[in-house]
Parts: sequence; C-alpha cells; structure tokens
Amino acid sequence: MPTEALAQALRALAESLRFYQAMGVTDLPLGRDYLPGPEDALHRQEETLQGCPRCKLSQGRTTIVFGMGNPRAELICIGEAPGADEDAQGKPFVGRAGQLLTKMLESVGLDRDRDCYIANIIKCRPPGNRNPEPDEIAACEPFLLAQLAAIRPKVILALGGFAAQTLLRTKEPIGKLRGRVHSFHAMVLIPTFHPAFLLRNPGPEYRRLAWEDLKLAKREYDRLRSQ
Repeated sequence: MPTEALAQALRALAESLRFYQAMGVTDLPLGRDYLPGPEDALHRQEETLQGCPRCKLSQGRTTIVFGMGNPRAELICIGEAPGADEDAQGKPFVGRAGQLLTKMLESVGLDRDRDCYIANIIKCRPPGNRNPEPDEIAACEPFLLAQLAAIRPKVILALGGFAAQTLLRTKEPIGKLRGRVHSFHAMVLIPTFHPAFLLRNPGPEYRRLAWEDLKLAKREYDRLRSQ
C-alpha cells in the first residue's frame, strides 16, 4: 500500500475510533473488516448514532439527519443544521434551499446524487431554526469528522457563514471567507452563501458571487481529481 494511502487509512481508522468513543462504545470486535469501505463505514456510523442523547437537541428532534449522497464522492457539501423539512424526512437539504442547492451544483456540471455527499455541522434541528450552540457543535463534531474520514473527499463546499466559521474556527464573516481556497485537514474548503440566504436575497449580486464560488469549487475539484 502506498505511503499516503496507508496514512489516509490510519487517519480514517482514528476518526472512526473517536466516533465510537464519543458514542460510549468501549469494545469493538476486531476482524478482517476493521477498515471498512465508505459505504459500510457510513452505514455503521448512522446506525450507531440512532437515539443519540449527547445534547439537548435530542429532546425536541423528530429524527437524526445523518447525511446522504455518494459515499465515495470527492466533494462534500456541509451546511449548518437541519430545518423543519429535513427534521421531518431525515434527509439534508430537501426543502426549497435543497432544491436550489441541486440547481447550483448542476450549474457547474455536478450531479447531487452521483458526485456529492451532503451533511450538516449538527445532525438535529435546533428549535426555531436558531444557530447551533457551542455545546451542540462540540457534541456533533466527532460525527462529522467520522463522516469525512469515511468519505475522504477532496473538496468541501461550506454552505453559509456558520458552517464556514465553524469548520475554519474563525469569526470572519462569509463575505471575507468566500472567494478563496482554504485548507481543512487534507482537503480544500470553499465557503459560499447558504442557499437559504440566496432565497431570502434573490438579487443578482449574491447569485453572481455564489456562481463564482461554485466555479472555484469545480476548478479545485477537477484539479485534485486529475492528480
């Protein structure tokens, strides 16, 4: 196994172990599949996460919104948190914002189901769609990192200021973060506006900026895939 591939596999194993530790699992059977493929890894993570009581959002959710898409995608879209539609259906970005996200991805030749995986910073809907609180973010962080370790995408498209700020651990506004390539572990991260923000601000200026971000993400996606 090449050195980089081995290093990635070990990082994925470490993140998976941190995930199970966060869920209170103390014993794991070690067999031939201790380094499962992304499909199996995500399936196991989602199963383990059911009934999660790690933060107060568990008391008001309808369902856990784990994520969906291609487990072997080389681009992952990460939003802030599930909304009402997502909480009802158990899938991320299924409302109007989700429909716009699908069109945004298609505008640069990316198929949502084939080319992308979609997740959120936190997995349960905050009441009234408020911003997630620090303890809620901390409770969900192992789960998102485990997803990233399983999928190992090349590009992260951070949807909205909250997602970008949380991932990059900064307070800079989205207006200053977008339009640039950022590093996140072994991946590149491209911040852009959340589709819900674009729906609330339908003028051409924000759409143009979002289009530029999407083209930047696609260029990085194509560049890294060709290496």
